[in-house]
Amino acid sequence: MKNNMLKKYSLLGIITLLLLSVVAGCNSTSKNANATEQKTAQRPIIIQGPMPIEAENFAKRLENVKEEKSGDFVFYIGTLDNYPVIVAKTGKGMENTAAATAVAIEKFNPIAIINQGTSGGHDPSLNVFDIVLGKRTVNIGSLKTADKAENQGIDPTIWKPMDLMASEGSAGEDPNAEKPRFYEGDKDLLAAAQAVKDKYTKGKVVEGTIGSADVWNNEVDRIKWFHTKYGTSVEEMEGASAAQIAKAYDVPFLGIRVLSNNKVNGGKYNPNTAAANQEYVYEVVKKYISTMPSK
Repeated sequence: MKNNMLKKYSLLGIITLLLLSVVAGCNSTSKNANATEQKTAQRPIIIQGPMPIEAENFAKRLENVKEEKSGDFVFYIGTLDNYPVIVAKTGKGMENTAAATAVAIEKFNPIAIINQGTSGGHDPSLNVFDIVLGKRTVNIGSLKTADKAENQGIDPTIWKPMDLMASEGSAGEDPNAEKPRFYEGDKDLLAAAQAVKDKYTKGKVVEGTIGSADVWNNEVDRIKWFHTKYGTSVEEMEGASAAQIAKAYDVPFLGIRVLSNNKVNGGKYNPNTAAANQEYVYEVVKKYISTMPSK
């Protein structure tokens, strides 16, 4: 009887140990699965640059890079500090950038978008190599001309801003549409950019208003008109369209633009500004990654 009892308890002990091993194995598998799921679920940060000179220096600093194309757009998919980062070469202009932004959001579901590159100065206090953080970004090419008959001439100084997002009706019939549409820079991205601005030694870093349009303004009086009417610090040809699409998808957005020239104070064009800006944006992205809750 005693021997039977001992055998019975021994068998129960073995079964218990086996069950504990199975449970431990399941917990370990579950933890590994959760870690893999968490890593897979990380939403990438997208860094946009219009031209090769404005995108490829950043892409070269990523790890584990693979290249994907969609239409004319090139995406360099890699990691920075073990976090997914994608550099998008969008091409120049508002249409290219809007399309590239929509494609990137649909394909990659980003957690944030930074549109960066070179720009022309509007503010006489800013010099070549200075960087503007887009506290606001605005389309300066969306304009409504004055009502003039034949032979009454052209007067761009009295053209009115036109907010295409003001209503779903005709913008020409909506008085609320006769104002600029400003897209606010994301506060967390701005905070990250401000936190590392002392690391940039080639110029100053300031918050300002970035103007965008499919127009290259070389008329100093025209540039001064935009600076007065819109408060623009710089102009480029992409940011506002990216900001508009990012807002439509509720994706945090920030424009970061370096002055490559400034006609209002005689600052001559310097192509090296593109690389300098990417070095600074690299530091911004590292800081932003370090502040994420999951890090």
